[in-house]
Amino acid sequence: MSDLRFQQPDGDATLKDWQYVHNVIIPTHVLSLDEVRERSGRHHLEIAYLGDTLVGCSTVRPPADDTRTATVIARVLAAHRGQGFGEALYARGLRRARELGAREIETVVLSSNEDGLRFAQRHSFIETERYLLPGDTIPWIDMRLS
Repeated sequence: MSDLRFQQPDGDATLKDWQYVHNVIIPTHVLSLDEVRERSGRHHLEIAYLGDTLVGCSTVRPPADDTRTATVIARVLAAHRGQGFGEALYARGLRRARELGAREIETVVLSSNEDGLRFAQRHSFIETERYLLPGDTIPWIDMRLS
């Protein structure tokens, strides 16, 4: 993992890398490049590369209003799971959320992402809500760090 590096998207090429990982892992909620650009202004986004190979991305939604709750999401492409990349992305996201003033940490996982659910449960997240977004057929699961 010594060649693992992290980068905030800083132009269309890196925004497209973040978009690619998101859209592969969340095929029920495909984002356009414009939507990713908009998110990059509201959230802390990072991309993970092993050398020049794209392996994953993360999102930290900062605490809003007085909730002191941040959302941390780590995504790793299937071919790169089980190698510690998710751990590294999650640790960085958790640290960033705390720097932004979060006292509570949440995540959200598409229920069909069994690897993501197992990862969240292993890191002491518990389910708080299961729901469908309009037009979706696969439920989302909101989870809170216990």
